[in-house]
Amino acid sequence: MRTSNSTLVREWPMLVALATSALFFAFGRSWLANLSNPVWLVFMLVWPFAVILLTASSVVRHAESLAAKFGEPLGTLVLTLSITGIEVMMISSVMFTGEGHPALARDSVFGVAMIGLNGVIGLSLILGGMRYREQQYNLQGAQAFLAVLVPLLVLGLVLPNYTVSAAGPTMSPVQAGTQIVISIALYVVFLAIQNVRHREYFTAASDATEPGNPETRSPWYHFPLLLVYLLLIIHLAEQIAVPIDHGIDVLKLPPALGGLLVSVLVMTPEALSAVRAALSNELQRSVNLLLGSVLASTSLSIPAVLLIGFISGQTIILGLGPVEMILLLLTLAVSALTFASGRTNVLLGAVHLVLFLAYLMLIFEH
Repeated sequence: MRTSNSTLVREWPMLVALATSALFFAFGRSWLANLSNPVWLVFMLVWPFAVILLTASSVVRHAESLAAKFGEPLGTLVLTLSITGIEVMMISSVMFTGEGHPALARDSVFGVAMIGLNGVIGLSLILGGMRYREQQYNLQGAQAFLAVLVPLLVLGLVLPNYTVSAAGPTMSPVQAGTQIVISIALYVVFLAIQNVRHREYFTAASDATEPGNPETRSPWYHFPLLLVYLLLIIHLAEQIAVPIDHGIDVLKLPPALGGLLVSVLVMTPEALSAVRAALSNELQRSVNLLLGSVLASTSLSIPAVLLIGFISGQTIILGLGPVEMILLLLTLAVSALTFASGRTNVLLGAVHLVLFLAYLMLIFEH
């Protein structure tokens, strides 16, 4: 009885998410039918957004418990794959809502890259550097992440602007099929390196076995709850897609704002975990989480959306604009410099944070 009560107390976010999902299931159609009132529009956006963030924090909790059970890097992989699934479902929900947004996948993947490689890494390095002056990580692991990330981001988000087989910043069917195969194949090879052949690249001797995780129980306890939370997030993502679509199409907000909202929801669980790890002087876990999440988003979300485009017949715009391309290439160059020595400090974090602020500014003012 005592264990049952403890579980109910710990899993109270599930009750909130279930209640919200039930209300939207019963009344969502009428609630979302007319969003012309700005106050009501903001409420319909903020309410599910807040519940998704709350639910995502529980995803972090259970994923971290599994990480403590399985050890690094396999534990971190559970979280990154779970969050990538959320990203694909949210992109699909918004794409199939209203008029559809063929560039949402591009904006979302770009947003994940900017948040992960600049915003959260910058914050983690600043907070960790302020507390510990310098922090260490496994250089070989970070370079392995970047070795796969750089070509996939350039092939997926830059190259479509310069190909001539398809009109505009899109891919022809042959190019899209090749991109799908390349992305998935590279990610499979990377996973084999990360989890089988060279696990030592992604661990650090200073890493704690259980970095302040919640109470760890059997995987048969954490896996089902993790799955339930993910399913709730997917359902709520379908509801929040409507006000996002309304804001972009009717209120003429910047289209990239939709991608930012999706990427914020996607990255929040890993951002919380990464910052917490940096504050505990476990920078290796932060690197695994952040670079791993950007890699999973790039290598899995783009192929998934291209497949959706094949099935639905929708045009998928992947090529970034000139300003965004410059920012992406600058971010990759700075990341290569940051993860080149095995040590980090406050200055490196400040540089990444400045690039993230530039990204936010450029969404509204090119």
